[in-house]
Amino acid sequence: MQASLSRTHAALYARVSSDRQDIDLSVAAQLRALRDYAERNGYRVVREYIDEAESGRVANRPQFRKMLDEASLPESPFQEILVWKFSRFTRKREHAVAFKSMLRRRGIRVTSITEHADDTPTGKLMEAIIESVDEFYSENLAQEVRRGMRESAQRGFYLASHAPFGYRKVYVADGGKQRPRLELDPPKDAVARRVFDMAIRGMSILDIVKTLNSEGIPTAKGARWLKTSVHKLLSNEVYMGTLVWGLKATDGSEPVRVENAVPAVVTMEEFEQVRSMLEARAPAKSNPRRAASPYLLSGLAACALCGRQLTAAEAKGGRYTYYVCGSLLKRGSGSCETPRLNAKRFEALILDQLRDHVLTESNIRELVKMLDEEMDGAAYDERQRLKTIEAELREIRQMLDRIWRVIEKTDLEVDDAAPRIREHMARKEQLETAAEQAKNTLAERRVLLDNAEVVAEFVADMAEFLRTSDITESKAFLRTFIKRIDVKPGRAVIRYTIPMPEDSPIGRMDAAEVALAEGVRSSVRDGGLD
Repeated sequence: MQASLSRTHAALYARVSSDRQDIDLSVAAQLRALRDYAERNGYRVVREYIDEAESGRVANRPQFRKMLDEASLPESPFQEILVWKFSRFTRKREHAVAFKSMLRRRGIRVTSITEHADDTPTGKLMEAIIESVDEFYSENLAQEVRRGMRESAQRGFYLASHAPFGYRKVYVADGGKQRPRLELDPPKDAVARRVFDMAIRGMSILDIVKTLNSEGIPTAKGARWLKTSVHKLLSNEVYMGTLVWGLKATDGSEPVRVENAVPAVVTMEEFEQVRSMLEARAPAKSNPRRAASPYLLSGLAACALCGRQLTAAEAKGGRYTYYVCGSLLKRGSGSCETPRLNAKRFEALILDQLRDHVLTESNIRELVKMLDEEMDGAAYDERQRLKTIEAELREIRQMLDRIWRVIEKTDLEVDDAAPRIREHMARKEQLETAAEQAKNTLAERRVLLDNAEVVAEFVADMAEFLRTSDITESKAFLRTFIKRIDVKPGRAVIRYTIPMPEDSPIGRMDAAEVALAEGVRSSVRDGGLD
């Protein structure tokens, strides 16, 4: 009994993104692996937290929040959290940093049982790299999902979770899948038509709201109408038959617009008439919020002499950009001795230092090893998924056989069993498609594992990540490893978030001083800064 009490108390955390648990399994597989690991390594499992159909890119997951709340108790029930992979804990680097720091202050460690990252400086560095790669993978996966959704929208399928007022979603067959389209939903479609008619007659949005609520007509969700809900209805192009997707796209892509994809409630002319009336009544638009700084080192670089942040400032009408001490910008020449720095050259210098210090030979070797393990792990998951699918397929076939035998040997009519037969047949077809996909994925994984050149290409891609990625990705990567950059005359000190590995040019230190060559130190003459 005493030995049991002395074992480290652990919590298990498992998560899957898909709500198709019967096919995408994984929670059961994760828990089995976590329990086995805990048993082999002397842990005592005191809690299990499971989030199903929850994205790793959001922190507001029910069981995840419960786990963090219990970890914050004066006497936490566990001292370690075991996860299958760090991506199960979170796919957002800033979440990983914040939550792990909070847990570490309470003496609680997060351990991945498949990705080896110990408490040494190198181990912490590898953990940070793993999480950065996880987030990068997640972003790429999200892009693939958006691309697929965009293609579906272009074909007229309705992808939002809720149908607009006056419509309902119906599912139609599309290449073995069921996809949603919109159709009119009487009598609500007549109410939507009436709202447009009231607007065309000159009624204000407030008057329309009062009319609908006085007559007891609810919104699609059964609530009272508000000015915002009426304005949203009158502004939605779907009512003139145009399907629109991607208006809030964050990647800068143009929204998809497909005319005549939906049954129209009003004509295009009527919709445009109402839109013009709404725009005429709209208040003047406020200035948009100032965009985040497009400069790579904004918020990281600071003056070592006076402590102020270095700010990117333009000269010669925007042809040149420099990092300038805030004292110089505010008080003018002579207020600080830290020189202006050519933005492009200074950023290139810092990126080179980061590549030299982080992407070292030992780290690259470890990344290759992790990639190989990741592909092996993915293949294992896929094999387990295939086993689950095939087991359910056998069960479905047996149930169908039993139904047919009952029909053959009794007076039961086929029509009486038809609904159940159709249900089983549909599920059988779905499972057969999933099994085929799993087999294809396994075949692709095998090719990847057998091809050493793929691993070499991955290493090369990682080494060039900072050079080829866009400004947002580079900023995120920099902030993973760089705490701040202190600039003084002729020198800059890069302070890393964790010590570097043994084979780094700076050894196991967490700071590196670099000279600022004359080409990086720049002065602006003939007009100064704009």
